[in-house]
Amino acid sequence: MSDSSPARPAAPVLDVWCELQCPDCHTALDDVRALRARYGDRLEVRLRHFPLEKHKYAFAAAQAAEEAVAQGRGWPYAEAVLDRVAELDRKGEPFLVEVARELGLDAEEFDTALIDGRHILIVDADQAEGKAIGVTGTPTYVIGGERLDGGKSQDGLRERIEEIADRLLAQPRD
Repeated sequence: MSDSSPARPAAPVLDVWCELQCPDCHTALDDVRALRARYGDRLEVRLRHFPLEKHKYAFAAAQAAEEAVAQGRGWPYAEAVLDRVAELDRKGEPFLVEVARELGLDAEEFDTALIDGRHILIVDADQAEGKAIGVTGTPTYVIGGERLDGGKSQDGLRERIEEIADRLLAQPRD
């Protein structure tokens, strides 16, 4: 007889391919917040980086977001930057450190991370994976094997994601 209880099945995953300088990702933020609030830990929402060349600070912002993850505040940081995309456009990399300071994170460590590039491999890996599965712009969502492009319009996407998530949650999981 075993005293161990069965492991909790893994939650379905929603990958959100995002760029923190992207106005469309800023627009999508309300939907992402609503999905995170509705499902809590029943749906794993993962921020995946897809910096676009047309945005000068996107790659640095992705690295900064990874430093926020390392400091335990990934989502709050990403949301704070997305809430102020226009400020990032104007202020550049110093803004990324400013947001970290506002959130009570170690701003000096952010500055160092942006200089030493310690998170570049994570950002590069996300971008390569995104390209491999057909991501061409942001935001793009992947859930249950379906890719949904939010770059042209967010209309109806949250409802579609909810339909897929509900279906996945209703299925028995191993």
